[in-house]
Amino acid sequence: MEDLLRIDEKDNLVTCLRDVKKGETFDVFGKKIISNSDIPKFHKMAVNDIAEGGLCYKYGQVIGINSSKIASTDY
Repeated sequence: MEDLLRIDEKDNLVTCLRDVKKGETFDVFGKKIISNSDIPKFHKMAVNDIAEGGLCYKYGQVIGINSSKIASTDY
């Protein structure tokens, strides 16, 4: 998981440690996810669906409230 940074199991966001291309697959704490868009280095990617009004977790802490639904792409 050296391409993504996820500190805590409750984190629903990861930080991309490099540019990520649409369609790349990753294993995040045993969950396979696929990026649904290009993501620049150091930007965040959801690893779980986050409902509108849902809490966004990074480093085990709430960093914001989601303003619109985010759908992660997992398989």
